[in-house]
Amino acid sequence: MRMRHIRLLAATGTALAALALTACGDGTGTKDEGAAHPAPSAATTAPGQSSGDRATSGASAARTHTPTGRPTTRTGTGTGTRAGTGTGSGHGAGTGTGTAGSVVLCNGANTTVTARPVTRPLNHMLITVKNTGTRTCLLPYYPVLRFDEMQWAPQGDKATQPQAVTTLAPGESGYAGVLLSAADGSGEAGATGHRLTVMFQGRTPNSDGGPAATPALPAKGVYYDSSLKVTYWQQNADDALDW
Repeated sequence: MRMRHIRLLAATGTALAALALTACGDGTGTKDEGAAHPAPSAATTAPGQSSGDRATSGASAARTHTPTGRPTTRTGTGTGTRAGTGTGSGHGAGTGTGTAGSVVLCNGANTTVTARPVTRPLNHMLITVKNTGTRTCLLPYYPVLRFDEMQWAPQGDKATQPQAVTTLAPGESGYAGVLLSAADGSGEAGATGHRLTVMFQGRTPNSDGGPAATPALPAKGVYYDSSLKVTYWQQNADDALDW
């Protein structure tokens, strides 16, 4: 009877020990139910996803919805500057700096020059200068004339000086009259010229105005003497011959 009781106690202890081991697998006396795991969020990095992708996923998750259910995405704002802006200035022609339309001096380079004797007044010749350039040109003072190799130049008649400098627009002509010889024969050192050089003055008296011209003379030449004199440049032919 005693032995049977001992066997019963032993069996009971073995059962209790097995029950304890089942209830406490880690030896702490408490069953480990496992740590709580959060639900995955849109910001969680997926395999192979970079931190930049994660930020994008987070931004997508931040979308709000309108009452109609249409997604509305918030976008960043910024400021910028326009490239290529600037200011400029222009200058018109006619300033005398050499641009198209500026006023220049008339000379043999931008005009055609003719010289022809006239019947009235007696012993006179008319010099015509036509502006063939594209700019308005000036004819200051009077032409400086030289026949052949003569060593002196006739002076301009001060009484014929116009109030304003003769100015020629493109295509216009200016004139000067020449007294070749004295009508009463009082002139001296008469000679016949076969070649005439017409020189132009600059903006100051007796200054060089540019290339000279050599207009053709009649085949028989032109007679002149010490009375040789010339007018200032005129705007019309009548003023050049009426003196």
